[in-house]
Amino acid sequence: MSPALVNPLTEPFLAAAEEAARVRPEVDLDLACELMEEAATVLYNGLALEGLDEHDTAVVAAHLATDLTAVDPAAAVLARSQEIDVSETVHDPEAVVASYLIAAAMLRL
Repeated sequence: MSPALVNPLTEPFLAAAEEAARVRPEVDLDLACELMEEAATVLYNGLALEGLDEHDTAVVAAHLATDLTAVDPAAAVLARSQEIDVSETVHDPEAVVASYLIAAAMLRL
């Protein structure tokens, strides 16, 4: 498969699912992986990260992976979107905030 066609969300999302299952005994690993893979697919196919450069895509993917495995994913993603400002290490803070909010809407958080 061409690198351009690889979903940049899959790897960090699956790693986050594995970590959540490792640290929280109530989390079923197989189910967590299935849900995170589905979320990665929905966000990728829905173009939630469209317009972000490679660097910002990686930052958003890592943050979403962490936030979606939080006890309250909706609150985590919303808080993350409100933390981004010009001092953040992203190239386009406004597009990053929009991506978090689009992801939350697409996943109905």
